[in-house]
Amino acid sequence: MLQRGRLPGDRTHTTVERELVCQLVLEAGRTLPVPTRLVYRTDDPYAVHVVFHTDTDEPVEWCFARDLLIEGIFHPTGVGDVKVWPGRTGHSMNFVHLLLSGPTEHVLIQAPARALSAWTERTLRMVPPGTEEAQPPSHVGDLGPG
Repeated sequence: MLQRGRLPGDRTHTTVERELVCQLVLEAGRTLPVPTRLVYRTDDPYAVHVVFHTDTDEPVEWCFARDLLIEGIFHPTGVGDVKVWPGRTGHSMNFVHLLLSGPTEHVLIQAPARALSAWTERTLRMVPPGTEEAQPPSHVGDLGPG
């Protein structure tokens, strides 16, 4: 879904969102479906936001570099809290794996590769690599003259 929004100071930004179902990988290779929303905003052009709707009161959101996600579709990448790599399950379905590491635990997510690739391509059409710096800055929280 493509949305246009107004920011304070009458600047325009564009948001590209995609709803999909990812799989949370549990012990012994079992998986659990997790409704997921991908969000890319042109006023935050280096980042992607991934929101997982789990069985908790609040969704779980991760924010990391768009380049990390794009590269991880094709080959293993990432150091630290987020690692991304392409893969297949035993059923020959293509996935992109996201290993998300917090202070006390690690979570492995499988995202459908085709949907993830299509969404990242849309973000690249909106803001091609190397043009991120030219995007209007975010003024979230800017209340204007006091």
